[in-house]
Amino acid sequence: MLPNLPNILTVSRIAAVPLLVALVAWRESSTDVAACALFVAAAVTDWLDGRIARWQHSQSALGRMLDPIADKLLVGATLMVLAGMGRLPSSGLYPAIVILCREILVSGLREYLAGLAVGLPVTRLAKWKTGLQMAALGLLIAGDDGARILGLGWLPVGLIGLVLLWAAAILTLVTGWDYLMAGLRHTTRPVGQAGAALNR
Repeated sequence: MLPNLPNILTVSRIAAVPLLVALVAWRESSTDVAACALFVAAAVTDWLDGRIARWQHSQSALGRMLDPIADKLLVGATLMVLAGMGRLPSSGLYPAIVILCREILVSGLREYLAGLAVGLPVTRLAKWKTGLQMAALGLLIAGDDGARILGLGWLPVGLIGLVLLWAAAILTLVTGWDYLMAGLRHTTRPVGQAGAALNR
């Protein structure tokens, strides 16, 4: 049994991924709206679980492990199903590739640095990147057909989502480079020195 609410929210984000993929793959306007609502709810849990954990002083090793996994599963699965179902414009494939490559890069860096007892904290710019990325994906899931159901047919939802995805990709390149440089600084240090650097 999971020990606290933040971990339950994190696991719910993982559990939402297959349902989200199924709804997007259904290719109906109504299921697009449902998928968008589910994605937004999952994105909110990403923000909420950390806040609750800090408020309750209930941060756990399980939560620290599951949270980035849940984020990457949600973003990666969403990008792949949008591309696979032809829901992502061809010009949107490039920022999607950049985002996925960055996620793999940061995961590898975190795994390597964990062996050196060095943390890789999330920067403020990375949080902005995540916000833009989530907004972009939510809009791309809803699409123009979903917007019409919601009475927003006048709004170019797909185009706005694409623009935001490109903006997120640009921030992804910047933050990915920053993380890479931060990680490379520890590759030439002995393990003991790298761990000591974290505590200064």
